[in-house]
Amino acid sequence: MDTLRNVLTQSEKEGVALGHFNVANLVMLKAVLSAAAETHLPVIVGASEGERDFLGTRQLAVLLKSLREEHDLPAFLNADHTHSLTKAVEAAKAGYDAVVIDFSALPFEENVARTKETVGAIKAINPGILAEGEIGDIGTGSEIHQKAQSGFKRLTTPEEAKQFVHSTGIDVLAPAVGNMHGMLESMVQGTTKKHLNIERISQIKEATGTFLTLHGGSGTDDDDFRKAITAGINIIHINTELRVAWRQSLVESLAREPDVVVPYKILSPVVDSVKQVVISRLRLFNAPRTSVSG
Repeated sequence: MDTLRNVLTQSEKEGVALGHFNVANLVMLKAVLSAAAETHLPVIVGASEGERDFLGTRQLAVLLKSLREEHDLPAFLNADHTHSLTKAVEAAKAGYDAVVIDFSALPFEENVARTKETVGAIKAINPGILAEGEIGDIGTGSEIHQKAQSGFKRLTTPEEAKQFVHSTGIDVLAPAVGNMHGMLESMVQGTTKKHLNIERISQIKEATGTFLTLHGGSGTDDDDFRKAITAGINIIHINTELRVAWRQSLVESLAREPDVVVPYKILSPVVDSVKQVVISRLRLFNAPRTSVSG
Protein backbone atom coordinates (compact mmCIF):
# COMPACT_ATOMS: atom_id res chain seq x y z
CA MET A 1 0.00 0.00 0.00
CA ASP A 2 1.19 3.52 -0.77
CA THR A 3 2.17 5.84 2.08
CA LEU A 4 -0.14 8.52 3.42
CA ARG A 5 2.37 11.19 2.42
CA ASN A 6 2.38 9.98 -1.19
CA VAL A 7 -1.42 9.82 -1.30
CA LEU A 8 -1.66 13.37 0.06
CA THR A 9 0.89 14.60 -2.47
CA GLN A 10 -1.04 13.01 -5.33
CA SER A 11 -4.38 14.32 -4.04
CA GLU A 12 -2.98 17.84 -3.90
CA LYS A 13 -1.80 17.56 -7.50
CA GLU A 14 -5.28 16.44 -8.51
CA GLY A 15 -6.97 19.24 -6.57
CA VAL A 16 -8.93 16.95 -4.25
CA ALA A 17 -8.90 16.26 -0.52
CA LEU A 18 -8.80 13.16 1.67
CA GLY A 19 -11.81 12.49 3.84
CA HIS A 20 -11.01 11.82 7.50
CA PHE A 21 -13.75 10.00 9.42
CA ASN A 22 -13.70 9.25 13.13
CA VAL A 23 -14.80 5.88 14.45
CA ALA A 24 -15.80 4.86 17.95
CA ASN A 25 -16.85 1.26 17.39
CA LEU A 26 -16.79 -1.57 14.83
CA VAL A 27 -20.06 -0.41 13.26
CA MET A 28 -18.53 2.92 12.29
CA LEU A 29 -15.24 1.35 11.16
CA LYS A 30 -17.10 -1.08 8.90
CA ALA A 31 -19.15 1.80 7.49
CA VAL A 32 -16.11 3.92 6.65
CA LEU A 33 -14.17 1.08 5.01
CA SER A 34 -17.24 -0.11 3.12
CA ALA A 35 -17.63 3.41 1.71
CA ALA A 36 -13.97 3.41 0.67
CA ALA A 37 -14.42 0.07 -1.06
CA GLU A 38 -17.53 1.22 -2.93
CA THR A 39 -16.07 4.54 -4.07
CA HIS A 40 -12.52 3.26 -4.66
CA LEU A 41 -11.25 6.37 -2.86
CA PRO A 42 -8.63 6.62 -0.11
CA VAL A 43 -9.77 7.43 3.42
CA ILE A 44 -8.25 8.31 6.75
CA VAL A 45 -9.79 6.61 9.77
CA GLY A 46 -9.46 8.76 12.87
CA ALA A 47 -9.82 8.02 16.55
CA SER A 48 -9.49 10.59 19.32
CA GLU A 49 -8.03 9.75 22.71
CA GLY A 50 -11.51 8.96 24.04
CA GLU A 51 -12.35 6.82 21.03
CA ARG A 52 -9.02 4.99 21.31
CA ASP A 53 -9.55 4.38 25.00
CA PHE A 54 -12.92 2.80 24.21
CA LEU A 55 -11.80 0.71 21.23
CA GLY A 56 -8.23 0.03 22.33
CA THR A 57 -5.33 1.83 20.65
CA ARG A 58 -3.55 -1.35 19.52
CA GLN A 59 -6.79 -3.21 18.85
CA LEU A 60 -8.00 -0.55 16.40
CA ALA A 61 -4.67 -0.65 14.57
CA VAL A 62 -4.88 -4.43 14.21
CA LEU A 63 -8.51 -4.28 13.07
CA LEU A 64 -7.80 -1.67 10.41
CA LYS A 65 -4.72 -3.50 9.17
CA SER A 66 -6.71 -6.73 8.83
CA LEU A 67 -9.65 -5.12 7.02
CA ARG A 68 -7.57 -3.01 4.60
CA GLU A 69 -5.38 -5.98 3.68
CA GLU A 70 -8.36 -8.28 3.18
CA HIS A 71 -10.12 -5.79 0.89
CA ASP A 72 -7.01 -4.07 -0.56
CA LEU A 73 -8.11 -0.62 0.60
CA PRO A 74 -6.05 2.60 0.72
CA ALA A 75 -7.13 3.32 4.30
CA PHE A 76 -4.88 5.07 6.81
CA LEU A 77 -5.10 5.37 10.58
CA ASN A 78 -4.77 8.65 12.49
CA ALA A 79 -4.48 9.22 16.23
CA ASP A 80 -6.72 12.28 16.35
CA HIS A 81 -6.38 15.05 18.98
CA THR A 82 -3.60 13.56 21.07
CA HIS A 83 -2.89 15.69 24.13
CA SER A 84 0.18 14.04 25.65
CA LEU A 85 3.58 12.70 24.67
CA THR A 86 2.68 9.33 26.22
CA LYS A 87 -0.46 8.88 24.11
CA ALA A 88 1.37 9.96 20.94
CA VAL A 89 4.15 7.44 21.53
CA GLU A 90 1.56 4.75 22.23
CA ALA A 91 -0.10 5.38 18.84
CA ALA A 92 3.23 5.47 16.99
CA LYS A 93 4.27 2.15 18.53
CA ALA A 94 0.89 0.66 17.59
CA GLY A 95 1.55 1.45 13.91
CA TYR A 96 -0.64 4.49 13.27
CA ASP A 97 0.08 6.33 10.04
CA ALA A 98 -0.36 9.78 11.58
CA VAL A 99 -0.76 11.54 14.92
CA VAL A 100 -2.52 14.84 15.60
CA ILE A 101 -0.42 16.47 18.32
CA ASP A 102 -2.84 18.85 19.98
CA PHE A 103 -1.44 21.29 22.52
CA SER A 104 -3.47 24.14 20.98
CA ALA A 105 -5.04 25.07 24.33
CA LEU A 106 -1.60 26.10 25.62
CA PRO A 107 0.14 29.43 25.01
CA PHE A 108 1.82 29.57 21.60
CA GLU A 109 5.43 29.10 22.76
CA GLU A 110 4.51 26.16 25.00
CA ASN A 111 2.49 24.64 22.15
CA VAL A 112 5.57 24.94 19.94
CA ALA A 113 7.90 23.36 22.50
CA ARG A 114 5.68 20.40 23.37
CA THR A 115 4.71 19.77 19.75
CA LYS A 116 8.37 19.79 18.69
CA GLU A 117 9.26 17.34 21.46
CA THR A 118 6.44 14.99 20.44
CA VAL A 119 7.31 15.16 16.74
CA GLY A 120 10.85 14.05 17.58
CA ALA A 121 9.61 11.20 19.75
CA ILE A 122 7.18 9.67 17.27
CA LYS A 123 9.53 10.04 14.31
CA ALA A 124 12.23 8.23 16.29
CA ILE A 125 9.78 5.31 16.41
CA ASN A 126 8.67 5.59 12.77
CA PRO A 127 10.36 8.17 10.51
CA GLY A 128 7.52 7.82 8.00
CA ILE A 129 4.73 8.74 10.41
CA LEU A 130 3.00 12.05 9.66
CA ALA A 131 2.94 14.54 12.53
CA GLU A 132 0.16 17.11 12.61
CA GLY A 133 0.14 20.18 14.83
CA GLU A 134 -2.69 22.54 15.69
CA ILE A 135 -2.85 26.25 16.40
CA GLY A 136 -5.87 28.37 17.14
CA ASP A 137 -9.06 27.46 18.94
CA ILE A 138 -12.01 25.85 17.15
CA GLY A 139 -13.98 24.77 20.19
CA THR A 140 -14.23 21.30 21.69
CA GLY A 141 -16.37 18.21 21.37
CA SER A 142 -17.81 16.49 18.29
CA GLU A 143 -21.27 16.88 19.75
CA ILE A 144 -24.54 18.73 19.25
CA HIS A 145 -24.27 22.19 20.80
CA GLN A 146 -27.25 24.29 21.86
CA LYS A 147 -25.48 27.50 20.85
CA ALA A 148 -22.22 28.55 19.28
CA GLN A 149 -19.25 28.19 21.62
CA SER A 150 -17.62 31.49 22.53
CA GLY A 151 -13.98 32.44 22.49
CA PHE A 152 -12.76 30.68 19.36
CA LYS A 153 -13.42 33.27 16.66
CA ARG A 154 -9.79 34.40 16.32
CA LEU A 155 -8.35 33.02 13.11
CA THR A 156 -4.84 31.62 12.74
CA THR A 157 -2.56 34.17 11.09
CA PRO A 158 -0.22 33.29 8.21
CA GLU A 159 2.74 34.59 10.24
CA GLU A 160 2.13 32.36 13.26
CA ALA A 161 1.33 29.42 11.00
CA LYS A 162 4.69 29.80 9.23
CA GLN A 163 6.55 30.13 12.53
CA PHE A 164 4.76 27.11 14.00
CA VAL A 165 5.51 24.83 11.04
CA HIS A 166 9.17 25.94 10.89
CA SER A 167 9.74 25.62 14.65
CA THR A 168 8.05 22.25 15.24
CA GLY A 169 8.91 20.15 12.18
CA ILE A 170 5.30 19.06 11.65
CA ASP A 171 4.16 17.62 8.32
CA VAL A 172 0.54 18.81 8.51
CA LEU A 173 -1.01 21.94 10.03
CA ALA A 174 -4.52 22.30 11.45
CA PRO A 175 -5.40 26.03 11.54
CA ALA A 176 -8.43 27.93 12.77
CA VAL A 177 -10.13 29.32 9.65
CA GLY A 178 -13.75 29.68 10.76
CA ASN A 179 -14.23 25.97 11.46
CA MET A 180 -15.76 24.60 14.67
CA HIS A 181 -15.93 21.22 16.35
CA GLY A 182 -19.39 19.72 16.67
CA MET A 183 -22.64 21.00 15.20
CA LEU A 184 -25.39 23.33 16.30
CA GLU A 185 -28.91 21.93 16.49
CA SER A 186 -29.84 24.13 13.53
CA MET A 187 -27.07 22.47 11.48
CA VAL A 188 -28.43 19.02 12.29
CA GLN A 189 -31.83 20.26 11.10
CA GLY A 190 -30.24 21.67 7.95
CA THR A 191 -31.33 25.27 8.49
CA THR A 192 -27.83 26.71 9.02
CA LYS A 193 -24.31 25.89 7.79
CA LYS A 194 -20.76 26.64 8.85
CA HIS A 195 -18.81 29.05 6.65
CA LEU A 196 -15.05 29.25 6.26
CA ASN A 197 -12.61 32.08 5.65
CA ILE A 198 -11.32 30.96 2.25
CA GLU A 199 -8.92 33.89 1.88
CA ARG A 200 -7.23 33.01 5.19
CA ILE A 201 -6.79 29.40 4.06
CA SER A 202 -5.06 30.62 0.89
CA GLN A 203 -2.81 32.94 2.90
CA ILE A 204 -1.79 30.17 5.32
CA LYS A 205 -1.13 27.76 2.47
CA GLU A 206 1.09 30.27 0.73
CA ALA A 207 2.95 31.11 3.94
CA THR A 208 3.59 27.52 5.01
CA GLY A 209 3.61 25.43 1.84
CA THR A 210 2.56 22.43 3.94
CA PHE A 211 -0.41 20.07 4.03
CA LEU A 212 -3.44 21.61 5.73
CA THR A 213 -6.21 19.88 7.68
CA LEU A 214 -9.71 21.22 8.27
CA HIS A 215 -10.98 20.02 11.63
CA GLY A 216 -14.65 20.33 12.59
CA GLY A 217 -15.94 19.86 9.06
CA SER A 218 -19.39 18.55 9.98
CA GLY A 219 -22.18 20.94 9.00
CA THR A 220 -20.05 23.02 6.63
CA ASP A 221 -21.56 24.46 3.47
CA ASP A 222 -20.72 22.26 0.46
CA ASP A 223 -19.51 25.17 -1.64
CA ASP A 224 -17.23 26.27 1.19
CA PHE A 225 -15.72 22.78 1.16
CA ARG A 226 -15.06 23.06 -2.58
CA LYS A 227 -13.47 26.48 -2.23
CA ALA A 228 -11.42 25.39 0.79
CA ILE A 229 -9.93 22.49 -1.16
CA THR A 230 -9.06 24.81 -4.02
CA ALA A 231 -7.46 27.20 -1.49
CA GLY A 232 -5.20 24.48 -0.09
CA ILE A 233 -7.04 22.18 2.35
CA ASN A 234 -5.79 18.58 1.97
CA ILE A 235 -7.66 16.68 4.70
CA ILE A 236 -11.20 17.24 5.97
CA HIS A 237 -12.40 15.83 9.29
CA ILE A 238 -15.98 14.60 9.62
CA ASN A 239 -17.15 13.16 12.93
CA THR A 240 -20.39 14.64 14.28
CA GLU A 241 -22.28 13.94 11.04
CA LEU A 242 -21.40 10.25 11.43
CA ARG A 243 -22.44 10.24 15.08
CA VAL A 244 -25.79 11.82 14.21
CA ALA A 245 -26.41 9.24 11.46
CA TRP A 246 -25.38 6.44 13.83
CA ARG A 247 -27.75 7.50 16.59
CA GLN A 248 -30.72 8.31 14.37
CA SER A 249 -30.42 5.02 12.49
CA LEU A 250 -29.97 3.02 15.69
CA VAL A 251 -33.12 4.54 17.21
CA GLU A 252 -35.07 3.78 14.03
CA SER A 253 -33.73 0.22 13.84
CA LEU A 254 -34.66 -0.50 17.45
CA ALA A 255 -38.14 0.94 16.88
CA ARG A 256 -38.67 -1.21 13.77
CA GLU A 257 -37.60 -4.38 15.58
CA PRO A 258 -38.69 -3.94 19.22
CA ASP A 259 -38.47 -7.66 19.95
CA VAL A 260 -35.20 -8.46 18.17
CA VAL A 261 -32.20 -9.13 20.40
CA VAL A 262 -29.73 -10.19 17.67
CA PRO A 263 -27.14 -7.38 17.49
CA TYR A 264 -26.14 -7.79 13.86
CA LYS A 265 -29.75 -7.62 12.72
CA ILE A 266 -30.25 -4.35 14.56
CA LEU A 267 -26.89 -2.87 13.59
CA SER A 268 -26.70 -3.74 9.88
CA PRO A 269 -28.97 -0.82 8.85
CA VAL A 270 -26.87 1.45 11.07
CA VAL A 271 -23.71 0.49 9.19
CA ASP A 272 -25.42 1.37 5.92
CA SER A 273 -26.69 4.74 7.18
CA VAL A 274 -23.25 5.85 8.33
CA LYS A 275 -21.74 4.48 5.12
CA GLN A 276 -24.01 6.68 3.00
CA VAL A 277 -22.84 9.81 4.85
CA VAL A 278 -19.21 8.83 4.25
CA ILE A 279 -19.84 8.14 0.56
CA SER A 280 -21.51 11.52 0.04
CA ARG A 281 -18.57 13.32 1.67
CA LEU A 282 -15.93 11.31 -0.19
CA ARG A 283 -17.57 12.12 -3.52
CA LEU A 284 -17.77 15.81 -2.66
CA PHE A 285 -14.14 16.01 -1.52
CA ASN A 286 -12.95 14.18 -4.63
CA ALA A 287 -15.09 15.95 -7.22
CA PRO A 288 -13.27 17.90 -9.97
CA ARG A 289 -12.62 21.48 -8.90
CA THR A 290 -12.88 23.00 -12.39
CA SER A 291 -16.51 24.07 -11.92
CA VAL A 292 -15.91 25.96 -8.66
CA SER A 293 -16.70 29.66 -8.82
CA GLY A 294 -14.53 32.36 -7.15
